[in-house]
Amino acid sequence: MLKKILIANRGEIACRVMRSAKRLGLSTVAVYSDADANAMHVQQADEAYHIGPAPSKDSYLVAERILDVAKRAGADCIHPGYGFLSENEAFAQACEQADIAFIGPLASSIEAMGSKTRAKEIMAEANVPLVPGYYGKQQDTDFLAQEAEKVGYPVLIKAAYGGGGKGMRVVREASEFISALEGAKREAAASFGNDLVLLERFVDKPRHVEVQVFADSHGNCVYLGDRDCSLQRRHQKVIEEAPAPDLSAELRREMGEAAVRCAQAINYRGAGTVEFLLCGDEFFFMEMNTRLQVEHPVTEMVTDQDLVEWQIRVANNEVLPLTQDEIRLSGHSFEARIYAEDPQENFMPCSGVLSHLGFPQAKDGVRIDTGVQQGDEISPFYDPMIAKLIVHGRDRRTALLKLRSALAEVHLAGLKSNIAFLHHLAGHPAFSTTAPDTHFIDTQTETLTASQAPNDLLVCLASAAYLAHQQAEKVTSPWQLSGFKLNQPRRQALPFADHLVIAEASGNQWQVFYQDLDHTMDVRLDGHSLVANLDGKRLLADVVITEEQITVMFGPYQFDVALKSKHYVSEHEHQEAPLAAPLNGTVVKHLQSVGAQVSKGDPVVVIEAMKMEYTLNAPFDGTLTSYCFDEGELVSHGAMLAIVEEA
Repeated sequence: MLKKILIANRGEIACRVMRSAKRLGLSTVAVYSDADANAMHVQQADEAYHIGPAPSKDSYLVAERILDVAKRAGADCIHPGYGFLSENEAFAQACEQADIAFIGPLASSIEAMGSKTRAKEIMAEANVPLVPGYYGKQQDTDFLAQEAEKVGYPVLIKAAYGGGGKGMRVVREASEFISALEGAKREAAASFGNDLVLLERFVDKPRHVEVQVFADSHGNCVYLGDRDCSLQRRHQKVIEEAPAPDLSAELRREMGEAAVRCAQAINYRGAGTVEFLLCGDEFFFMEMNTRLQVEHPVTEMVTDQDLVEWQIRVANNEVLPLTQDEIRLSGHSFEARIYAEDPQENFMPCSGVLSHLGFPQAKDGVRIDTGVQQGDEISPFYDPMIAKLIVHGRDRRTALLKLRSALAEVHLAGLKSNIAFLHHLAGHPAFSTTAPDTHFIDTQTETLTASQAPNDLLVCLASAAYLAHQQAEKVTSPWQLSGFKLNQPRRQALPFADHLVIAEASGNQWQVFYQDLDHTMDVRLDGHSLVANLDGKRLLADVVITEEQITVMFGPYQFDVALKSKHYVSEHEHQEAPLAAPLNGTVVKHLQSVGAQVSKGDPVVVIEAMKMEYTLNAPFDGTLTSYCFDEGELVSHGAMLAIVEEA
């Protein structure tokens, strides 16, 4: 039996693997970069080893350092998690040569599916339907442009060795093809070390349905149901569910059996996922992920199986725990990925410190997978996912209601998040009644990202938090209240930068005046927990108070109220600089020559951050007079990247 496992990953998946490994009696070894020295996965491991600087290319992607740590620690197996080295055939081969069990498929299987081009050829031989496209190795720009014309627009450019939306572009007109191709190739090279791309016809309104397969070294292969992952933004999954809704028993079986054929065609071993585009009752092979998926928990919930345990047992040369006839699905499950990002700014990733983080209490049918805790930093060097919220119910409706309820109990402060967006999405009537297609979020973005927060109520809660905090700080001298008048109720204007709120104390209560409304409240603040009795209605919220702002977390909403100080500058007093870095990152490419005449909206500079590229455009017609940073330089959030003088 395997005895000591090294997890060649970080964050949530490293913690997830450790839970199963420890339950099976294995000792656990963590690795960490400079940015992760105090991370949760490091704290939970039995041993931890430093492997380099924060950028993943200098730490988590350096296979030689991972193997060196495994040898020094005496680990007899390595679990790669997902991302990083999980689908790197050279790393899997190196583990085999070092006599260390790689908890994943054979290197030959990874190689076969690692190239989407080769994967398409194998699937064609296995008689699995394919979307029309070009899957060859010829990468000349003019040749690919001609192939795109043959495929027909809209066309999808996709990194041959990638996933997760990296190196992917949808091109709707021939005039956009070359710039999209260049961007996809740069992103593919940066994320996967290979800029080979393939072309596919972009299928309108498909569903993304995938099948979980598992194989052992004894010739057994099964499928453990399917998952619908159609809810995506920027080609990345947001909410997944199992089983996929609205599939006939016959179609479900056909897809499962096709997935098993895919695995058998490459002599597969371990956990894998075969992804299909579903168009009505037709399905087309997209790709096979030769690793454990981020969304594997929904399959675990409906099968009542531990897939990481299955992986470890298969790597230990054991037979699969269940046969196909023994696998049973029960109920329905959803997973929501909670990200540090701003949905109202095109889901721009955010980095910063989690000044507050609270999850629902552990209970039946609610699970949280995370790799961070309060006080941790969401680093600009890695994916901005904070946690995965997984729920299970007896049917789809029950599970969806449970998801909405649990999302309302996730409270965080310190940076923006997509919690309210997920809550709106889970409650959208169209999603609750039918299976969405992959364009659902794109077509509903304005509705889903609208604030929809009850601002009047949230301002009152912020007022309650300020008054309770003031009381707790024992600000009792009447001379400290600017509105105090002798023999009259204490009255003060709260120091809110963008909201005029007047509070008047009378006995143990406050009368709060805001936007021609007045409310009566009494409040209690215990740490971050606020209890406010507002006009006779008891409300609970979490709050974080700093010198700069009050953050109210009420239900799924996060509401920031800026506090006036001598450093405060109103948002209305300046326009946001369009050529300022929207987040910490690296300058990738200058798109114009210094001195060039540019028009409003022309692309000027590209930066890369959190594994994605962002193009910044000219704010107005004018002349590009200078670039502030060279290509390859690191930049901080808010730094000006280029200067355009207005015509």
